[in-house]
Amino acid sequence: MTSRRRRFKQETTLQDRIIEWAKKVRAQAAELPPGPERDELLKKVRRTETAMHLEDFANSPGLQPPIRT
Repeated sequence: MTSRRRRFKQETTLQDRIIEWAKKVRAQAAELPPGPERDELLKKVRRTETAMHLEDFANSPGLQPPIRT
């Protein structure tokens, strides 16, 4: 017997889901007192946002491959 992978179609894009997650985590961090837990949450959000920006840059139509001579 083989197990079948349960699949479903996402209704929102990955980028939209990440943006919503970042908003939620920032709100959680705002409710925490300053300290390591709050800093860690904000660090995760910044890393995720940086990854999104890098992906946008890498997928931008204006990005040209390096010219090799």
